[in-house]
Amino acid sequence: MSPMSFNLAHSLPELILAVGALFLLLFGAIRGKDSDGPLTEIAVGLIGVAILTIILGAKTQAIVFDGLFIDDAFGRFMKVLVLLGSIVTLVMGQNFLALEKIDKFEYPILVVLSTLGALILVSATGLITLYLGLELMSLALYVLAAFHRDNLKASEAGLKYFVLGALSSGMLLYGASLLYGFSGTVSFTGIAAAINGQASIGVVFGLVFLMTGLAFKMSVVPFHMWTPDVYEGAPTPVTAFFATAPKMAAVAITVRVIITAFPGITTQWQQIIVFISILSMVLGSVAAIGQTNFKRLMAYSAIGNMGFALVGLAAGTPEGVEGVIIYMAIYLVMTLGTFAAILSMRINGRSVENVADLMGLAKTNPAMAFFLAMMMFSLAGIPPLAGFFGKFYVFNAAIQAHLYPLAVIGVLSSVIAAFYYLRVVKFMYFDESTVAFDPPPAILRVVLGVTAMLSLFLFVYPPLFTGAATAAAKSLFLP
Repeated sequence: MSPMSFNLAHSLPELILAVGALFLLLFGAIRGKDSDGPLTEIAVGLIGVAILTIILGAKTQAIVFDGLFIDDAFGRFMKVLVLLGSIVTLVMGQNFLALEKIDKFEYPILVVLSTLGALILVSATGLITLYLGLELMSLALYVLAAFHRDNLKASEAGLKYFVLGALSSGMLLYGASLLYGFSGTVSFTGIAAAINGQASIGVVFGLVFLMTGLAFKMSVVPFHMWTPDVYEGAPTPVTAFFATAPKMAAVAITVRVIITAFPGITTQWQQIIVFISILSMVLGSVAAIGQTNFKRLMAYSAIGNMGFALVGLAAGTPEGVEGVIIYMAIYLVMTLGTFAAILSMRINGRSVENVADLMGLAKTNPAMAFFLAMMMFSLAGIPPLAGFFGKFYVFNAAIQAHLYPLAVIGVLSSVIAAFYYLRVVKFMYFDESTVAFDPPPAILRVVLGVTAMLSLFLFVYPPLFTGAATAAAKSLFLP
């Protein structure tokens, strides 16, 4: 096999999305308004093919494109999560965009381009590839946040995200330049070899600024300020996309950078991860209590969940990384199910987002109330639902690494967070009915039902899922 064929074979999902995005852009420009529906279906097909190429493709590890891009078990697992988040949010959002009259042909193209950036980000082996993937993902997200341009909240959300995103990109670049200056290389393994366990003040500053940029994309405290406003202001399908695919990519590259570029200076990066993890868990648990808008509540829930995920990374062990991977996969399922419920909340053709609008849902739509209750119980971490297992794996890794205070704070934060999840259940089952929701589209019922069942029955045979996560985690620690 020629070097070029070898490169392309290990970057086939990215190639499919890149060529597909160019085709979609040309098709949309030529067809104009008539292309709205077909483009979404073609985009879904492209992402579906990309998932199949990962699942059915070669399982060998390879570094291609002159050491800029890696194809390994960890990358493949996280890419499947990214692509699942993209494909489900695209399918779920079609009806909403049509009803709001914003089903423009650019929407699926922007989602595909952002997904492409996320895939490149997951497989980055150096600072240059990291920045290229991050910016490709982010530039499309800036436009998507303000996609409903006639809506003041959406325009405000897009502007806030763009300004803060530009600031975070600058910080990340500054950190990358410091790391390059003090190590003489941009590759993660090269940085690890140059540092050789000796962290100079310049390397520590570079690490801090690099983590600042990545923390912004994960929306963890203290770089979370954009999250509630953007989640509330952006169109709901866009918010669902924000909460899933880009989150998977941001966590994946953070784990890869920490484990492969800074293995010898655990004390330095562990302090950063523990600090932002504690702040995120506490703020995500406390600040959500007073929220009345369901999307803002999910924003603070996302902040808290990212904090829980980082508990596993703080351990710095294969078991910790495995915990992060499992937690993110379960988080993806729970988030997609919850947003399917939010998209189903329409009264007389008008979209509603307040938690109080769920009052009496158990009487008017018992199936939706049951499935959404499963999502809330799972997010709260109540056994034997999937959310409990996600928290169990990350807390167990922290305990094995002797990070007892972090695990205790995590458990206490989880208990506090249970209040606002259970309040949603209380509204649905114990309050009087106000007005019934319009019947949701079949696809939303399917997504809500499937995700609820996955959350409910994961405990039946966990190895079906955890085996791949274990292999993915171990691949990061290979020499």
